Amino acid sequence: MEWYLKVVRDNYANFEGRARRQEYWMFTLFNIIMILLLYIPMIIGTVIESETLIFIGAGLVIIYALAMIVPSIAVVVRRLHDQDKSGSYYFIGFIPFIGGIWMLILMITEGTSGPNQYGEDPKAGGIS
Repeated sequence: MEWYLKVVRDNYANFEGRARRQEYWMFTLFNIIMILLLYIPMIIGTVIESETLIFIGAGLVIIYALAMIVPSIAVVVRRLHDQDKSGSYYFIGFIPFIGGIWMLILMITEGTSGPNQYGEDPKAGGIS
């Protein structure tokens, strides 16, 4: 949860610096958990056939998804910076079929050791 809060609260629209793999993957994990939790009212509404509950659940999911667009892109850009790659590599993900696989590999790959053009090694300084 600490990593999720670091991305959302401290680095909401920060596209500078570097993000370790742990920061990216913990943010992604908690993001998925939050979306699944927000789907619960929709599921319950479907079971009890309540259009109001389905509408509320859908609204919560949409609001949360819109709120997470900027920090999600920011953490990916900082993750790319950790590998000494430009943030424009983000657009690789839009290439059909290959792009998503390539981005997954980039998100899994370890960052460069020591400082690079985007800042100090985040592993060297702990969580900050």
